[in-house]
Amino acid sequence: MQWQQDHAIILGVKRHGETSVIAEVMTRDRGRHLGLVRSGRSRAMQPVLQAGNAVEVIWRARLDEHLGEFRVEPVTLRAARLMETATAVYGVQAMGALLRLLPERDPHPHLFDALEVILDHLHNPADAGELFVRFELAVLNDLGFGLDLAECAATGARSDLAYVSPKSGRAVSRAAGAPWADKMLLLPPFLSIEGNHAADFDSLSAAFRLTGFFLHRHVYEPRGIEAVAARDGFVQAALKALNPALRTLSGPNGISA
Repeated sequence: MQWQQDHAIILGVKRHGETSVIAEVMTRDRGRHLGLVRSGRSRAMQPVLQAGNAVEVIWRARLDEHLGEFRVEPVTLRAARLMETATAVYGVQAMGALLRLLPERDPHPHLFDALEVILDHLHNPADAGELFVRFELAVLNDLGFGLDLAECAATGARSDLAYVSPKSGRAVSRAAGAPWADKMLLLPPFLSIEGNHAADFDSLSAAFRLTGFFLHRHVYEPRGIEAVAARDGFVQAALKALNPALRTLSGPNGISA
């Protein structure tokens, strides 16, 4: 079995023997994929096999279900730049963890395209935070737990959407949700269908609470796992960039200052 050159992004590597590694990559057409890279710990290959780098890979195996081997060629070596800011360091790790929630070798081309875009914007905390939230929403959708933020669950209205029901994951208008506002999750303006608003500190805080809540309820809790620490690190870094006075974050789904 073999597939020819496919564009891929390095998610991580594990040592294998004395000189080789098992590389984990995200490809556009074949999803998250593992493969052995012989001499992957060599001086020539170590800089290439860093998380966030774009590469071309060729995969070979005797049978399709085997691990197989990768031949890797560098395309865009962005890993060094991704070490320059906290949002980039944590963001790469957090997105890799999100992609590991999906089945191996299951194609998700829109997630691959989104990953490439976000990797080129992680150095800008405001942009990175908004893009990361949208990435989490896309992962939730692909896992079968997508949120419906297009219209009010109670009235069908498509304007003045202010809340999200924690039970249904559907948007609720300001008027319809007012009696239960203290039990609702806030819908950040930049996620509403009306919104041409850039994310600010308050709206980004609400967005992290929103995605964190549904990831915990539908994904982490049923699987008996916790969100990776890198997500909290990313949230903290993104929010501190928008509000330097911020000093304390608490909990995977809640933020306190």
